Amino acid sequence: MESKEWTVQIFISEDDADAVTTAKAVLMTADGRKRECVAHARRNPDDQPVPSIGDELAAGRALSDLAGKLMREGAEDVAQMAGHAPRAW
Repeated sequence: MESKEWTVQIFISEDDADAVTTAKAVLMTADGRKRECVAHARRNPDDQPVPSIGDELAAGRALSDLAGKLMREGAEDVAQMAGHAPRAW
């Protein structure tokens, strides 16, 4: 049985006012293919700054977007091999 390893790195940054957190999820597959997704979390101006919450939300959104991208690519690959149009997700 073949074993593979894919690596996902998440890069997180906040703006100078701690109002917007940006996360970039980067997936590198064993064959060198790279996929990137970017997401944001915005703090309500009335809320106190808690950077870890913005980190979690932005990273979770970036990973969710990455998961959706992988699902769409997989569905498109299956559809192409079967000679059908891909299903909408």
